[in-house]
Amino acid sequence: MPASLFDDVLGPVMRGPSSSHCAAALRIGRLARDRMAGRIAGVEVTLDRFGSLATTFRPQGSEMGLCGGLLGWEVTDPRLPDAAAALRTAGIDLVVRIEERRDPHPNTYRLRLRGPDGAEAALTALSLGGGAIEVVELDGTPLGLRGDREVRLRRVPDGWRECRPGEAAEVVLAPVTSVGPLPLGAELPFRDAAGLLAHDAGRGLPLWRHAAAYESIRAGLSEEEVLARAAELVCIVRDSIAAGIAGTSWDDRILPAQTPAFEAARAAGALLGGGILDPVLVAVSALMEVKSSMGVILAAPTAGACAAFPAAAVAGAEALGRDQNAAARALLAGGAIGLLVAEGATLAAEEGGCQAEGGTAAGMAAAAFADLGGGTFEQSLAAASLALQSTLGLACDPVANRVEVPCLGKNLLAAATGFACANLALAGGDPVIPIDQVVATMDRVGRALPRELRCTGLGGLSVTPAAKAIEAQLGIRPRSVDPIKTRSRHLRRP
Repeated sequence: MPASLFDDVLGPVMRGPSSSHCAAALRIGRLARDRMAGRIAGVEVTLDRFGSLATTFRPQGSEMGLCGGLLGWEVTDPRLPDAAAALRTAGIDLVVRIEERRDPHPNTYRLRLRGPDGAEAALTALSLGGGAIEVVELDGTPLGLRGDREVRLRRVPDGWRECRPGEAAEVVLAPVTSVGPLPLGAELPFRDAAGLLAHDAGRGLPLWRHAAAYESIRAGLSEEEVLARAAELVCIVRDSIAAGIAGTSWDDRILPAQTPAFEAARAAGALLGGGILDPVLVAVSALMEVKSSMGVILAAPTAGACAAFPAAAVAGAEALGRDQNAAARALLAGGAIGLLVAEGATLAAEEGGCQAEGGTAAGMAAAAFADLGGGTFEQSLAAASLALQSTLGLACDPVANRVEVPCLGKNLLAAATGFACANLALAGGDPVIPIDQVVATMDRVGRALPRELRCTGLGGLSVTPAAKAIEAQLGIRPRSVDPIKTRSRHLRRP
């Protein structure tokens, strides 16, 4: 299924530290709830010891998201931080097991469900990155469901099949995404940069127009509706930035709120002075802290990399004195780059390291800055290619499995890299390597990274003595995925 701009790249709008953990797990939980028609007494989750989830299930929000989904909640529900406790209150037992399975995908969920009447079901699903999911098996029946449409199922001797017209359904799975499947017979204008160039056909349209044309077909919207929806996202990002600048608080995180002091220093002229980059970097910090305090954010392209690109588009436009529509156009321009990566590589750090998330964000930020600078279609692609080249091989090694350190620094890096690459492209700089070849290289390099550097907490900065000390202060037991009993205390540093 081709990626959707609003569901896979500029979204979802959500709460939680990680879209591939929290948002995806919630969607999986919602489908599991539908399989049981909402009647659940117990859930057993089996995770692969050699995947990503064995070490990240609790701290990166998978447990929270899954519990929220099993309760039928939305991914923006303010109750999500207490979802595990709410599940217990609802009388639903959750057991998590770690087994050696060697699953092909690092984000594989195997659920066994039990109803109050003893009825049982089994569901296997994948988190594909950025909140995207796929249910690959239901009660032993191979499937390929992405949660983007209502699915009505009926039992047959060898498992399940979709109902024919007029047949009564035994199980109804409601859609969990904001965009449905590609309309029947529709043809997208591009799937890669070569297709983009062909679609432009020498017209010299700005990159955002191509993104709008893509999503108008993919989501069945007019191009005006696509721009209006992007403008709505600008408002969400602005609110999140304001919340971060005002200051956030949350017990279970490593860093205190640093953004208010960052903004005060910027306003006082105490920084080195980076022009429009200064307010953008403050906005990056603000968005990361809102994410880490369970506020509402736009996962663009993911929650772990939710700050660099939205800050570039929204705070960058504001710093230049541009209006909301200019910021919306910048979001769409950057979104086109996210589509190229989603189609040609991956947005999941568990598959491609941080280059899949922070690197993609740098490329998207570069295109957004280029658009704000009045760049041509070719200059926007050049800026993105330069930025993606500059972030190849980034490790994903979050300290204490919180998406804070070094994630804040990598989001700042992505925004600054995007800014520098946009300026080089606007000055006529040559990226040398076409962006399609860069994206293909991202895929190869990301999959060549060792498992320890792909969001497992088993390598890089995650295993330094300082990181282990922080884990101890936060009360984390190594490799523990027991159900949450109490929320950890805020980390206090001497």
